[in-house]
Amino acid sequence: MVDALHIGDALLHRTVIDSAPDGILLVNRSGTILGANRAMERLSGHAPDQLIGQSVGIFLPPHLRERHTTLVDTFFVQPSTRPMGMVGQLQLLRRDGGAVPIDIALGHCEADGQPLAAVFIRDMTEVSRLQSQMHYQATHDTLTGLVNRWMFGQHMQQALMQSIRQGRPLGLLLLDLDYFKAINDTHGHAVGDLVLVEVARRLKGTLRAGDLLGRLGGDEFAVLLPELMAPDDAATVADKVLRALALPCSVQGCSVDLGVSIGIACCPRDATDADTLLRYADMAMYTAKDGGRGSYASYAAHMGHRFEESLRLHDRLKLALQHDALALHYQPQVDVATGRVVGLEALLRWFDDELGTVPPDRFIPVAVNTGLILPLGEWVMKTACRQIAQWAADGLRVRVSVNLSAQQFRQRDLAERLQRCMATYGTPPELLELEVTESEAVADPEVAQQVLTWMGSLGVGVALDDFGTGYSSLSYLHQLPVTRLKIDREFIQNITSNADDATLVRAIIVLAHTLGLPVVAEGVETEAQLRFLRQHGCEAYQGWLFARALPADEVRALVWPPADGQPGTLRLA
Repeated sequence: MVDALHIGDALLHRTVIDSAPDGILLVNRSGTILGANRAMERLSGHAPDQLIGQSVGIFLPPHLRERHTTLVDTFFVQPSTRPMGMVGQLQLLRRDGGAVPIDIALGHCEADGQPLAAVFIRDMTEVSRLQSQMHYQATHDTLTGLVNRWMFGQHMQQALMQSIRQGRPLGLLLLDLDYFKAINDTHGHAVGDLVLVEVARRLKGTLRAGDLLGRLGGDEFAVLLPELMAPDDAATVADKVLRALALPCSVQGCSVDLGVSIGIACCPRDATDADTLLRYADMAMYTAKDGGRGSYASYAAHMGHRFEESLRLHDRLKLALQHDALALHYQPQVDVATGRVVGLEALLRWFDDELGTVPPDRFIPVAVNTGLILPLGEWVMKTACRQIAQWAADGLRVRVSVNLSAQQFRQRDLAERLQRCMATYGTPPELLELEVTESEAVADPEVAQQVLTWMGSLGVGVALDDFGTGYSSLSYLHQLPVTRLKIDREFIQNITSNADDATLVRAIIVLAHTLGLPVVAEGVETEAQLRFLRQHGCEAYQGWLFARALPADEVRALVWPPADGQPGTLRLA
């Protein structure tokens, strides 16, 4: 058997290896430790000389040691290197009985004819803490601490399946504060935020332990009532909520009248899927508002007025597509350090002869629900590719980002469609960037990696949009072939006043740079926000501080013709 001290002197190069921040072990094919560096003592509590001669299974709980012995045997049958980040949920058992989250890389070598495994062990405590913090930020409303829309939807899907399986009714309450805009306008947003916190506190006090309360955004809350005895019990809870919010409220010396309109829908009585149940609760809530506010209404089949509006929007949008009556506007993305325009984001705009200007948050949901989102996305892609080619022919070479809807992203022939589109208009692929939301990208990492790799092979950039709003495992993010991260405007809005948002934005920037990715911050509206981003190394930003989204002809007029082939600087004079 090779002498352990000889192995340590010959292969570990003690002076250098002991200065490494990661733990390093040298293990033979029987799983015996032949060498360890000083970092292993910090990780495990065992001194290096105490580890020599021990089984590597000392770092594992007893119930995992037998399986690990099999894995060691397998490694030595076909030795291969393995980088960090290939496995998750690893923990190292310390001498004091505690556990440390770790990541492991493997290498192999020989000494005196004996095959050996070099094990590199990294302490992931800080990364795990960051992941937990990001997970909380991404799944909870930072103001009230309630679950956010995304997480509420996840719980709702599970609760619906359980309700159907067990045959127990489930209730959904959708709540919208009455005259909340007036509170903000009269007393200011700071008071408005405190009112929302007070509302959340009162709502929690009216609910059972098993009920779920979420803030969906703005002044809209939702309550999930699983395992009701009867559907009418949801109305009893709604009545309790109304009474709780009718009590006097004083915030920072301001007397505020609280009130709420509540819509109720139940499973399986009204619907058995989440989208329909939410839609019906929404219809009922607007019925309560129309009835004078400060009340609740349960869904009934005659509540179809909002559906009629959606139908009208669908018909007008379909005509707009057929007659090319839509437009793309372009919002500049600006280098934080130099003030130069480094890109543009293409944003869809619609003016209708009957409806007037229709904002995207009004017509995009209709497009998604009616299937128009795919032809709408196709129109956006073709229009952007054509515009990029026209600008390039005029000497204006600037990167343009185009948002992909979830439905587009799932198209099997997306890469072929994109390639045909660029070929039709002669679009330089390096000037096109596609934006995919974080939640969609991590929903199925394998498919996402395949699709994004196809895009990359075409020479097209890929930005991960709305980063921070969905929970990405760091290992997933590392595997996805993206070229840029975009921080959602939700976190930029309060970075100068909300410590949690500031911490998260700093962490995202550090994470992106660790992965070698540049960052674009969305929704920058103040000089203070820009100073924060500059201070923490964010590469680029977009928002009203610099410019709103502009029609194509205004972009052409406001960007200086570049003499060096690089994107120009936007001239706001």
